[in-house]
Amino acid sequence: MGGVRILLVQPSEQGPPQQLGEWLTAAGAELDVVLPAAQELPESVDAYSALVVLGGGMGALDDLEYPWLSGVRALLSQAVGRRMPVLGICLGAQLLAAATGGRVKPVRDGPEVGTLLVAKRDAAAEDLLLGPLPLTPDVLQFHRDEVASLPPSAKLLASSPKCENQVFRVGDWAYGLQFHIETSTDTVLEWARDMPDLAETARSGQFDRDHLDAFHGDLAETWQPVVERFVDLAGQSPDERPGSRSLPLV
Repeated sequence: MGGVRILLVQPSEQGPPQQLGEWLTAAGAELDVVLPAAQELPESVDAYSALVVLGGGMGALDDLEYPWLSGVRALLSQAVGRRMPVLGICLGAQLLAAATGGRVKPVRDGPEVGTLLVAKRDAAAEDLLLGPLPLTPDVLQFHRDEVASLPPSAKLLASSPKCENQVFRVGDWAYGLQFHIETSTDTVLEWARDMPDLAETARSGQFDRDHLDAFHGDLAETWQPVVERFVDLAGQSPDERPGSRSLPLV
C-alpha cells in the first residue's frame, strides 16, 4: 500500500486529531490537516484517498456563525459520491448525515457525556471496518446534538440507549461515529473545564485522571485496528475493496 493521502478537517482548535492522527500516520497515511476557521478548504477531494472530519462545539447547521460548515458538508457529499472512504467523528458524523439527507437535532433527553459503551447492531457483523470490533466497544461521548434520522442510503451499525444512531455507514465507505476515539486525557479534562454544563451530566468519577488514563488505553486497543483497516481501505481502488457494496446514494 502506498500513496495514501488523507484530508483531515479539524473544525475546532480544541479538537485536534491526537492519537487518531498518530494511528493514521503509523498505518502509512500522509495527512493534510485543515482548520477551516483559519484556512481555506480545498474545492474538491480529488487529490485525496480519504476524508476525515473531526468534532467541534458548533452545530452541524450553524452556518451563520461558521460559514465554512457548508464547505465541509460539500466535501463530504462529494466524497460519498466518489465512493471515497470517509470517517466522521462526532460533529463530523453529524455533518456527514446532514450532507447526505439525514437530520441533526439536540439530544431529546439532554447531552450524552462520559466514558460509555455502544452496542454493535447485527448489520455490523459483516462490515469491513467494524466486524472485528467487540460487541460493546468503549467510546467517549461528549455531545449535545445527535443524528436524529439517518440518511436514506445509510446502514445503522451501532447504538446506545440514549442515542440510537451511534455508528452508521452512508453508501459504500463513508462512516459516521457519533462519539470520540481520538482524544487524550488532557483534552477530555480541558473539555470538562470549558463546558461544565455538559460535564456535570456525566456520572461521578468520569473525569478523574486515573480513570481517563486507563480508559484511553482500552480505547487504543479497541479502535486503532479499525483505523488501520480504514487506511488499508483508502489505499485500494473501489474495485479492489473486498465485499464492495453498491448501495444507492442520496
